Amino acid sequence: MVTDINNVPIGEALEKNGYVVIDGLIPIDSFQKLTDACDRVVDRARRGDWKYRRLVGTQFPPWTEGTDVWGVQHLMHPELKESVFAEWYGSSQLSEAVCQLLGTKPEELQLELFNLLINPQESDFDLTWHRDTVPAEASEEEEAKILTVSHYGAQWNTALYQDECLYVVPQSHRRLRTERERDITINDPKSHDMPNMLKVVLKPGQTVFYDNNILHRAAYSKANKRATLHGCMGTITGGDHRAASIFQHGLDWMNTPEFKNSLPPSLDQSYKNTLAMAESAGLSQMTASPIH
Repeated sequence: MVTDINNVPIGEALEKNGYVVIDGLIPIDSFQKLTDACDRVVDRARRGDWKYRRLVGTQFPPWTEGTDVWGVQHLMHPELKESVFAEWYGSSQLSEAVCQLLGTKPEELQLELFNLLINPQESDFDLTWHRDTVPAEASEEEEAKILTVSHYGAQWNTALYQDECLYVVPQSHRRLRTERERDITINDPKSHDMPNMLKVVLKPGQTVFYDNNILHRAAYSKANKRATLHGCMGTITGGDHRAASIFQHGLDWMNTPEFKNSLPPSLDQSYKNTLAMAESAGLSQMTASPIH
């Protein structure tokens, strides 16, 4: 059984607090390989040699304006030729943690997103307080309805350097926003004064899994080097529930022989499950319109 840094079963901790911090999901012999690969892809993105990147000034896709990079998209893209990313995404350590959190089996996992969060070079950049699936302007009735829907997935940040960028409001993932929280998310979404907010501090090699309906934001500092692996996996029990949010990132490049042939055997079934989700959702091109 996988436990968190306080020796609590990770499913129990995530259910209670909306987030959980874990040690040891990167094998010792993979850490330097991942760090070196991140340096290479960051250099490509900052030089403009890699078009799939997140640009300062825009929080959600599409990222088309600006030049200062805060994220690198599609780490498993075959054109990057960085096999270590897919190898780690399909590793037994990561799979075990995700399966425990979702109550599922490895053969029921879906291959989804795998990106990199980095420090911008030209300016600091704040993301807004948000829940991934609840619009800030949602009424209490709409919010309550959305919060009852299962995610059928898990998402995480794994730090390769000390990371102090993520802020959360613990235990906010299963309840309506308070009046003050609602006011901040609508009228002052970059506030540094959210009640009960907590800075999540990750040491190199630590991972935080978090419920995507927890109130959260991030603060990107140009002064501190950041390379944090940001990914998600789903489970087939959700059918095509996750399709719109996943394919809005434009995954047409996954629907190619080059991508299929680049995957390690550990991801063969999860890739097949993703193709099945796309077909079920009528998104055979694995691309959908942005939802924000």
